[in-house]
Formats: sequence, C-alpha cells, structure tokens
Amino acid sequence: MSPRHRDRQPWTAGHRTPDAVLQANERGSSLGAAHLGTGTAVLASVQVLYGLILFATHWSTYPTTAPILAAWLIYLAGFGAAVITLATVGGRLPGWSYAIYLALLAAVVALDFVAIWPMHNIGAYASVSVSAGFGLLLLLTLINARVLLVATGALAVAFVVAILANTPLNGDTVPIQLGTLTIAVLPAVVGVFTLRGFRRMVQVELDRVLVQSTVSAPRFAVGMLASEELARLDLAAEELLDDVAVGRVILPLTPDTASLAATLATELRLHLIEGRRETWLYHAVTESETLGKAVTLIDRGSLAGLLDDTQRDGLLSAVWLLVTDGVKTNSFRTLQIAIGPVATTSEPRSGNRLIVPIVVTTIGVPRNRVDPTTWESIRKIGRYRDSVQNSSLRLDIVCVVENPVDR
Repeated sequence: MSPRHRDRQPWTAGHRTPDAVLQANERGSSLGAAHLGTGTAVLASVQVLYGLILFATHWSTYPTTAPILAAWLIYLAGFGAAVITLATVGGRLPGWSYAIYLALLAAVVALDFVAIWPMHNIGAYASVSVSAGFGLLLLLTLINARVLLVATGALAVAFVVAILANTPLNGDTVPIQLGTLTIAVLPAVVGVFTLRGFRRMVQVELDRVLVQSTVSAPRFAVGMLASEELARLDLAAEELLDDVAVGRVILPLTPDTASLAATLATELRLHLIEGRRETWLYHAVTESETLGKAVTLIDRGSLAGLLDDTQRDGLLSAVWLLVTDGVKTNSFRTLQIAIGPVATTSEPRSGNRLIVPIVVTTIGVPRNRVDPTTWESIRKIGRYRDSVQNSSLRLDIVCVVENPVDR
C-alpha cells in the first residue's frame, strides 16, 4: 500500500460533522478581534501621554526621582516593544513573553509606589502605575480573559493595600483615591466583557450566515460541511482505485487495504442515504451552534423540503429571531417545530397544491417580547394564528406548497 494510504485516517460509521462555527474557530478565525486590539493600543497610547504630562507636572514634588524615572523608562520600553511586536508578529507569541510583560508591569507599579510613598497620597500622585492598568489592554485579545482579570484584580489589590497603608482617608482624599483606582482597573475589566460580547455577537451572526445557505438547497441534500467530508471520501476512493489500476496496490488486497475500502464504501453509502431523507431545515438546525441547542424539529414526513425559497427564508428568520433574542437578553429560550402531516382540508386551493401545517411551540418567549420583524417573517410562510400557551407564544401556521408530483 502506498505511503499516502498508510497515513490516511479511516472514517468511522456514525461520524458527525462539527458545527460550522466551531470548525471555523478551530481553523484560527480571529472573528475580527484584531481590530479591537488596535483600538485598545491606541487608547493605551493616549493614556501614556496623559500619564507623562502628570509625571512632568509633579516632577518637582517627588522626594526622589530615580524610582519614578526608572518606572517610566521600563514601562515605555515594555509598552513600545509590545506594540511593535504585536504589529509585526501578531498574536503568535509564546506564553512566556506575556509573563515577562506582566512582570514588567508589576515592577513598574512597585517603583511608582516607592517614589510617591513619602507623599502620603497614592491617588493624587500615581502616574505610571495607572498607565500600567491601561497597559493590560494590550493583552486583551491575546491571553485568556481569566488571566487578564486575575492580573487586573492583583493591580486593584495593590492599589487598595497601598492606599489603606499610606494615605490618610478623609472627605478630601477618598474621592481622589476611588477615582484613581477606577481609572487604573476599570478599562481592562470593561475591555474583557466588551470583547466577550463582541465575539458572541460575531459568532451568532456568522452562524446565521452559514445557516442561511441552506435556504436554497435541494429538498433532500447533505449538510453544509458534510459535502466537504463527502468530497474527501470521494478523493480517497479515487486514489485507492488509481493505486490498484497502476499496480501500486497488488490484487488481492491486503486485509488493511480491504478494510479501508470497505470503510470508504460504507461511509459513501451512508452519505447517499442521508441525502435522501434529511431536509434543508434538519441541516440548518443540527449544524448550527445556536439553533442546535434551542430547537427541536419534528418532521417525520420530510415536508420542510416542500417549502419554496421565500417560505424557507421566512421560517428560518422567524425561528432565528425567536431564539437569538434570548441570547441578547441572557434568558432561556427554546422552541419546537412540528411539521405535518399534510392537511386533508376542504379549503380552496390554487391548483393541485398541498397544505402543510407548521406548529411552533416556544418556551420562555412571551408574546409581547416578540420583535416586530418576526411577524413579517412569519407572514412569508403563510397564514398563521398565534396564541399563548403556558405563558409562551404558540404559532399555528398554514403553509401552502406545490405538490411534488407536479414538479
């Protein structure tokens, strides 16, 4: 057997394609966080200028200038090196480099406190130590959020301990201390939660774009990412047949090669079978990280495949809006979509068309919290009747579709 077949990993029956967004993230998608990193660097640079002005203003009041001058030199050197490195190399840095940067910031804070300690007013005279809090913003998109929060917490503890041990607290000094503490600590904390919300928003929108591609899919088809796996299986089968044809693999096949051929054949048959019984809506739900957690689909007759593109877009948009509004408000929202069976009704129909009933039952979705855009999407599907069931919205939709026999 050729080396390329020895290195090939066998496919196993029952293998599932991962969620589209999860696979995109595994491939190194930064989700636009680099732009936030640039913004935080600019913000930290502006604060450096302010800190230098404050340092120059208090120059004559420092009992000794050596510690504060050393602190500023260390901070400027570390900050400048970090900005240049991130601009040229990006986030591909070893973990120890971040540890060195955090250690430099700790040394900067210690030297600043040593310089202003005899002045007995940490909040009024702290300069480079406050800038160190903004220096943590450079790591916002590069290290784990928990690590950054721990470093920010350590900075907050250092300020609190220094203030309590050094500064007499009274009505005049307390506001200054609180203001300085807030300026030093709050940017990194706000940055962490802003980045988390930004990434969640982008992931949801990316998931929506990927799922939307199923709207124009055939009635029965493989999923968004399953087609990629099917292409790999097909290529592996062609390579194996080519090896046999040119004599690189001698007949009869060895047990290992025969096992590989049987595995490829089994997986190809499974994909072909799936392509004849799974509809676009099934793939939209199961391959979406967002919908897969919140939507239960009941479609025993695979009737979702009969919907036209406009009806599919309306149904998918309505379901998406009902689910993702809960993501924004951090509330728990789930829903069940039951499609069919084909209604045997005497209502007038245009030509030989079918009526497919669709029932959407929600949990945690009050009617008065439904976005107006959702109703517009539901109207694209067909006539509907909404009601309240267990304090949540229930939708009964009458969807008129083309008879597949006439196609």
